[in-house]
Parts: sequence; structure tokens; C-alpha cells
Amino acid sequence: MSTSMATGSAQLDATATPPRLRVAGDWTLAHYAALERTVDGLKSRLDTHTPIDLSALGALDTAGAALLAGLLGAARLGDLATDDPTLPAAQRALLQTVGKAMAGYVEPRTARRHNTATEVLARIGAAMENVWHQQVRLLGFVGLTLQTLARTIGHPRRWRITSLVSHIEQTGLDAVPIVALLTFMVGAVVAFLGSTVLADFGATIYTVDLVAFSFLREFGVLLTAILMAGRTASAFTAQIGSMKANEEIDAIRALGLDPMELLVLPRVLAMLASLPMLTFLAMIAGLIGGGLVCALVLDIPPVMFVNLVKSDIGVRHFLVGIAKAPVFAFLIAVIGCLEGFKVSGSAESVGEHTTSSVVQSIFVVILLDAVAALFYMEMGW
Repeated sequence: MSTSMATGSAQLDATATPPRLRVAGDWTLAHYAALERTVDGLKSRLDTHTPIDLSALGALDTAGAALLAGLLGAARLGDLATDDPTLPAAQRALLQTVGKAMAGYVEPRTARRHNTATEVLARIGAAMENVWHQQVRLLGFVGLTLQTLARTIGHPRRWRITSLVSHIEQTGLDAVPIVALLTFMVGAVVAFLGSTVLADFGATIYTVDLVAFSFLREFGVLLTAILMAGRTASAFTAQIGSMKANEEIDAIRALGLDPMELLVLPRVLAMLASLPMLTFLAMIAGLIGGGLVCALVLDIPPVMFVNLVKSDIGVRHFLVGIAKAPVFAFLIAVIGCLEGFKVSGSAESVGEHTTSSVVQSIFVVILLDAVAALFYMEMGW
């Protein structure tokens, strides 16, 4: 049986002894589809001992040579190109080159299809591994920050006072309106909800205790930390990330300066100074909001409100809340700076790491607040 095309052809001459494969015509890209069908029909009928006649071969290009390699095998095609004297030098060189290239070709393995459950588990595992690596990097960066602080704390000439004051203004003073407004409104909402629920039990007077207790222990520091995570951590990441993208950090190192000392420490110390003050302001604003609602809705005058807070709520509740502020401030600032140093150099990377810094900061703040609440409860504080 033979298969032949108008231009390129390959015929198995069964009348010869042994049967001989005769290749003729033009084996070029223009006839690739027809030649491929010819090769597919003949491939199963050939063996390694079938003689090959290439004397009638016409034009040849890389596509045709690749088809011949698939038909005859890369190794045998290279041997024919070396031993057949009827082939022109150009075709001989082309066949040898294609034969060597095809000899190292490995058919790509088809990826196994996984079911949906396997893919979901794989994605969960990859996400957990990514979280683990992020926490390891964070711990390393925390250690590097503390090391830099310990190295510079005893050398006042190396303190960046101007930068520190500027960042305190940006992170603290500029955040006063939004922190005060938000906590004032939340305090009013808590008082409204408390009065509504406690009215069923005839205990609306305890709305004062509810507002004071919640803001001194939890809401004041937590709301402030979340605001700083969204406002300040993102700003730190964007600032340092833009410097990284513009190669300014490399320039700082080239000048013999330490980016940790120049960029990270002022921001961390500014947050350590700003967040406790903002937390105190948030507590006061929340109490004012709750007191206003108590005065307007429950007929509890401000003097009575203050006296109830003084008599029912101890100072330890204020200390419990304010003690969490430096920890939150340190972690928010460190996460924001770390994500800035991770920026690879594009505007897209700056946006991705800015989002990541906000998410991580809020997650860490809420997680630590929950752990602290459990610890305080077990300690009876």
C-alpha cells in the first residue's frame, strides 16, 4: 500500500525484496498537513531494517525534516544524512541538525487532572505554607529591628530626631480627627444598644458600666489599632515600596547608610509614641459619645455618668487596655515597613504589598487582642 501526494510523497515498495521506502517530492511547510497524514499511515508499517531511498527527494525545510525524523526516527535520520551520497550537502546538513535536535526531544507528559477536592486542599496547603513563611520573615524582621534599636540607642548622634518628629505628626496628630470621630460614634452606638437591651431588665443604669468597661478594655485600643493598620501601615509600605522601586534604598546603601536605621526606626518609634496617645484619646471620645447618649436618652447627667465610672470601673481596666497599645504599635509599624522592603520594583507590586500590609496588620491586631483577652480573663484582671 502506498500513500502519495502531488508534491511530497512516501511510498512503501512492497515488490522489492526487502520492501523499500521511497521518499520523493518536496517536503516543505506548505504541504505539512498532507505529509503528516502520509507519515501517520506509514509509521506503523516500518521497522528499523526497512531500506530508505532518498534519491528523489526534492525541496526540504525544517518542517519536512521533522516529519522525516518522526517517520524514521531521529537516530536513523542522522545516519542516512551521513551515509547517503545522493543527498545535496545542504539537505544533508539540515537532516543532521534536525536529527540531533529531535534525538533529545522528550514528549511532554500530560498533567494529571485532579478532582475538585484535591485542588481545594492543595490551595489551602499552599496558602498555609505562605502564611508560615510570612510569619518567619516577620519574626526575622522584628529581630533585626530590635537589634538596630539596641545598636543605636546608646549613640544620640545617630538618632533621627527630625524624621521621628515628622512621622509622629503624620501618624499621630493627623489621625486625631478620624480616631476621635469614629470612637465617639461607636461609643454612642454602644450606649444605644446597651440601653435598648438593658431596658428589658430595668437596668439601664448599667449602660454607663457597659460603655466604660468596653472602651477602656477593648474598643479604645482595638479601634485605634485597626485605624492605624489601615491608615499608617499602608502609608509606610507605600513610602518604602516607592523608594525600593526607584532604587533609592540601593542608593542609601551605596552611601554607607543603614536603611533600617534611616527608614524603619523613626517609623517604629513614631508609632510607639503615637498609638498610646491616640488610644487614650479614643477612650475619652468613646466615653463622651456614650455619656451624651446617656444624657439625652436615659436622663443620666454628665456628673452622674462620671461618678458612676469612678465608682464602678477601676483604674486597672484602663491599664489593661492601654498596655496593649505599644505592642500593637510595634507590630503595625514593623509589618508596614517589612512589606515595603518586599516590593519588587513595579507599581503593581507596590499596590499588592500595600494591601498585604493592611490585611496582615489587622489580622495580627485582632489575633493578639483575642489572646490578650483570654489571658486577662484567666488571670482575673
